[in-house]
Amino acid sequence: MTPVASAPAPTTVRVPYPDLIRFTTEVFTAHGLPADRALASAEALCHGDAAGLTSHGLTNLSRLYLPLLAEGRADPAAEPQVLADRGAAVLVDAGRALGLWQAGAAMDLAAERAERYGIGLVSVRRATHVGCAGHHAARVCGRGMIGLLASNCGRQRIARPPGGAVALLGTNPWSVAAPAGELPPYVLDMSTTAVPTGRVRAAARAGEPIPPGWLADEEGRPVTDPAAFDRGDAHLLWLGAGSGGEHKGFGLGLMVEVLAALLPGAGLGPEPEALDGDGGPTGRDDDIGLFALAIAPAALRDGTRAGLDAHTLFSTVLACPPADGAGPVAYPGWHEARRTAEAHRDGVPLSPALLGELAGIADRFGLRPVATGARPGAQDGIGTDAGPGAEVGR
Repeated sequence: MTPVASAPAPTTVRVPYPDLIRFTTEVFTAHGLPADRALASAEALCHGDAAGLTSHGLTNLSRLYLPLLAEGRADPAAEPQVLADRGAAVLVDAGRALGLWQAGAAMDLAAERAERYGIGLVSVRRATHVGCAGHHAARVCGRGMIGLLASNCGRQRIARPPGGAVALLGTNPWSVAAPAGELPPYVLDMSTTAVPTGRVRAAARAGEPIPPGWLADEEGRPVTDPAAFDRGDAHLLWLGAGSGGEHKGFGLGLMVEVLAALLPGAGLGPEPEALDGDGGPTGRDDDIGLFALAIAPAALRDGTRAGLDAHTLFSTVLACPPADGAGPVAYPGWHEARRTAEAHRDGVPLSPALLGELAGIADRFGLRPVATGARPGAQDGIGTDAGPGAEVGR
C-alpha cells in the first residue's frame, strides 16, 4: 500500500484551534443542532484541517454540510432510534442525523457494549456524511480498544467495477484504529478508490495536475487534469489501479458495502437503477450506512500485557532503518498525530481562500469570525507532507 497525503496547500494562516472550534460550533448551532452535537460535529470537521487532511476539513462546511442541512437532507434535531438490541450488537436508524456527530455516537455506543461483552457492534442506516472516518474510529483508543468504522456512500455511485461501463459504488471509506502504548494510536483511514473525490476537486481548485492512477478516460488512458472528473471526461479509479491491483480496491469497496449498507439495510449503490447510468456518477449520498465496531483486548487477555505488546509492535515499526534516500519509517496515524499536536499548539493552518469563505459564513449568520495569527510568525507555507504513515485518502 502506497501512502498518500492530502493535496498540497497554498500559503496558509494559522488560526487558534479553540477559536476555530468555537466558530464551527456556532455555525452548527445556528442551523439547529443541539449544543453537544454541534461541538462534536465541529471537532470532527476541524480534525481534517488540524491533521493535514484538508480534503475532509472545513472546505466541506459550505460545499457539503450546510447544503445538507439547508436542503433537509440532514436533520439537525433527529432522534436516532434503536431498532434492535442484542447486547453486543445494536441496529440504529439515524433518522438523517448529521453524520459528523452520528458516527462518533455510534462508536461510543459500540465501546460501551465492548466494555460489557468484549465486543460491540453498532450498525446504522439513514446516516449522512461522516467526515474523517479515522477521527471516529480512534475515539475508542483511549479506552484501550480497537475501533473500526466503515461507511458506504448511500445511493451515490462514483466508481465503476473493473471492466464495467457504469458506476456502482461510492468511495466507501473505512478506518481501523488501535492503541500503540505510549505512542500515537495507529489510525488507518482510507478510501477504497485510489483517492477520494475531495482530493481530485482540491487539485482542480488549485489548478494543479494529479498523478496517473487517480483518473482514466473512456479508453483507460491516465488523466492528469483533475477538472476532467467534473466535466465528465474521466472516471475515478480503484485503489491499486495501474499496478493490476484494482480488483483488490474494488473488492474492499464491496466489503464496505456489505458491512456498512447490506447489514443495516441502508441505501445500496449496486441497485438495478444504477444500471441505467452513462458511466459517470449517479445518485445522491442519502441513506448512508455505517459499521461501527469496538473490540476490547482486555476481555480476552491481560490488558496490560496487550498494551505492552502494542508498544513493541509500533515502536519496532518506527525503529525500522530507512532505505537509502528514504525518510524515517512510520505507521498510519503517526504524521497525523504530529500535525494535530502542532495545530493545537500553534494554530490550524488554513488557506486565505478558505478563511474568506468562513468570513462570508460568519457575516451571513451574524457570527464572530475566526481569529487569525495564533502566534508571531504563524503565517507560513506549510502544506501537507507526503510520507510513510500519511493517510491513504477517502
